[in-house]
Amino acid sequence: MKIRGHYYLWILGIILFPVTSIPAQVRLPALFTDHMVLQQGDNVAIWGWAHPGENVIVTPSWPLGEPAGAVAGEDGKWLLYVKTPSAGGPYTLSVKASNEITLNDVLIGEVWICSGQSNMEMALMWCENAETETAQADFPRIRMITVPHNAARTPQDDFSGQWRICTPEIAKDFSAAAYNFARNLHQHTLEGRSDIPIGLIGTYWGGTMAEAWTRHEVLESNPAFASILQAQKDHEQNMPQLLVQYEEALKQWEIQAAKAKEEGTNPPWKPEKPLPFHQNSPSALYNGMLAPLIPYAFRGVIWYQGESNFGRGIQYRSLFPAMVANWRDNWGRGEFPFYYVQIAPHPYHTWWDALTNFPADPQFEQIRQAGPRGVGIAEVQEAQRLSLDVPNTGMAVTTDIVHDLEDIHPRNKLDVGKRLALWARAKTYGEKNLVYSGPLYDHMIIECGKVRIYFTHTGSGLVARDGELKEFTLAGQDRVFYPASAVIEGDTIVVSSPDVPNPLSVRFAFRNAPEPNLFNAEGLPASPFRSDEWPAETCKLAP
Repeated sequence: MKIRGHYYLWILGIILFPVTSIPAQVRLPALFTDHMVLQQGDNVAIWGWAHPGENVIVTPSWPLGEPAGAVAGEDGKWLLYVKTPSAGGPYTLSVKASNEITLNDVLIGEVWICSGQSNMEMALMWCENAETETAQADFPRIRMITVPHNAARTPQDDFSGQWRICTPEIAKDFSAAAYNFARNLHQHTLEGRSDIPIGLIGTYWGGTMAEAWTRHEVLESNPAFASILQAQKDHEQNMPQLLVQYEEALKQWEIQAAKAKEEGTNPPWKPEKPLPFHQNSPSALYNGMLAPLIPYAFRGVIWYQGESNFGRGIQYRSLFPAMVANWRDNWGRGEFPFYYVQIAPHPYHTWWDALTNFPADPQFEQIRQAGPRGVGIAEVQEAQRLSLDVPNTGMAVTTDIVHDLEDIHPRNKLDVGKRLALWARAKTYGEKNLVYSGPLYDHMIIECGKVRIYFTHTGSGLVARDGELKEFTLAGQDRVFYPASAVIEGDTIVVSSPDVPNPLSVRFAFRNAPEPNLFNAEGLPASPFRSDEWPAETCKLAP
């Protein structure tokens, strides 16, 4: 009976105290799986969880690879660093504690983080020539991993995902812009070598704002972002009223949807239930979709976002650089490359018209009425152009990739990826004699009633595609802009208008939906610009 009693007590102990009785096994975050890519020639971080106080040993299989060890802290977390060689593989990586994990088919190469909103998220299968492009997406030395959508109030330390080899089946669902960027790099000689493995970490969410990707302490530290934080407070306080409005809107939608079904027409957009905290709440995506990646080693970032900060271009001038500085600070990898896409033209009036259940607001009506002549897009584009002053940044201009101005998602992501890759090949990998940017405004001078404009990145020369130059305007003291004629003279452009005998400012493609045709001879388009700093013309949308 005594033995039986001890036996039952032993069983009871296992049932009641399973965590403290059995040591925790070593565990790795989603970033560390088979087929992963580690940054070449670096001291890369590897981390995970184990039983508190447990010794963890990581052993790489690459030549001269040194084992590294760490001890799990009281919270079970451990972190160590392993030196990587130049590009190569496949290798294995062993992680050993009370149990052992072996990662297979590990490549050493170039890792890039790919982030932003819907134009970065847009999958290859939805882009131009999708069937052909997808069928050709067979690059076993390009690897991809995607962070699932996750809006979080506090920084997260993991996500659900795994590295995958680039095949047509995998690439079709991956970011088209990121894939085309990687393919371009992979097919060109980088640092004297070809076919270097490329690892892509996709972390993106359509319709999201830059403040959602920025750490809360950064937003709190700058008075320019006070309205962003206040808007979130107001939103949460107004939840009871918003829920009532939602229920009313839902009832109306049900009536309209039923009528549309009877008539065989498309129903209106179904209203979404408001949430106190969502993907556009300040820091929501930094916490949920970026923090889990820190401190994974990588070469640089490509970014495609800005449409959702439409109407707040002046604020974006400081918000976007603050976000870039935030990422760089938190990784502690210095001023790593940050290459971004300047958003494409779009009239925006149709976008707002589509939001049939959006609360009536004079500010939004102002945008609808402004339509293509408005400058909300141009002011975000301007903020992006000015952000080139941030060290080690680059901008891909996309004014020419739009086949349908009414579509906010241009399907030509091939040129987007190529143009981002041009910046990387020239500035990050040191490819010589490469023209990597279209013309960028530098300065102007006034000459006898005309304006002469000077540019950087003119390449082999300025060219007008399809006829005479378009989209130039001039204004005098009255600040009223008139259409102007523009003529190329060497690497400059001379602009004049009989309506403006004494010009003070020149603008190029400075409106929501321009159709400019200024390029350099290498086929890269010029960025929209204005020479003046007159007050912003957009209405002030609540963030």
